Amino acid sequence: MLDPNRVGRDPERVHGYIDVLAPEGARPTGLSNAMMHVPALAAVYEKAWRPAFTRLFSLGGTGTLSLQDVLIEDLATRGDQRILDVACGPGLYTKPLSRRLTGDGIAVGLDVSDPMLRRAVRDNSGDRVAYVRGSALDLPFGDGTFDTVACLAALYLIPAPRIAVREICRVTRSGGRVALFTSLETPLTSVLGSATAERVSGFRWFGRDEITGWLRDEGMVDVKQTVSGQGQFVTARRAQAPQAGG
Repeated sequence: MLDPNRVGRDPERVHGYIDVLAPEGARPTGLSNAMMHVPALAAVYEKAWRPAFTRLFSLGGTGTLSLQDVLIEDLATRGDQRILDVACGPGLYTKPLSRRLTGDGIAVGLDVSDPMLRRAVRDNSGDRVAYVRGSALDLPFGDGTFDTVACLAALYLIPAPRIAVREICRVTRSGGRVALFTSLETPLTSVLGSATAERVSGFRWFGRDEITGWLRDEGMVDVKQTVSGQGQFVTARRAQAPQAGG
């Protein structure tokens, strides 16, 4: 599935994953992004960090986690499907997304962090799971490679998220699905000083119509947004390409 014209280096199997990340792409940007490269955080990320962090979007409640579980259940489709989990971290969602796949179906987790990918290989490997070290800003796959592309609880840490969304849409096939979970700017985030937090940490709060607008700009249809506290779940579909001769 890798596109030779889009990889940053010759593919190399390292610690159980395929590394195609260009050397300059490995440098963390911002405090929050840098934390994702810390081995100690990778060790506790799946069991403690991400569940607790996700709860913050619901101000300590379970609404966001419940919506997340429903979304994963819906995305975990059957058959020869190709699923991409962008900024997969330790594979918390990648392996569950693979559980119903059959035939040549595969779930690919992509991340820039070596510690996260080592943990993914260790804790969330499977017969239909593969991990790739690469950049969300220049996905190493050809146009329309995947039936489903997800980026869950990560877009707010990615520098140039607009480019990441463009790349996510690019690698989604005609008729395929995109699913995103990310932050949402609200009156409460303004009170908490979101602008200062963004400058210091690199964490970003997105406007109500920002993510949905980007998806529509990329030609996505059936764009739907579900708000959960300070977070948003957004799903969309790439418009079906016209039939030849139609």
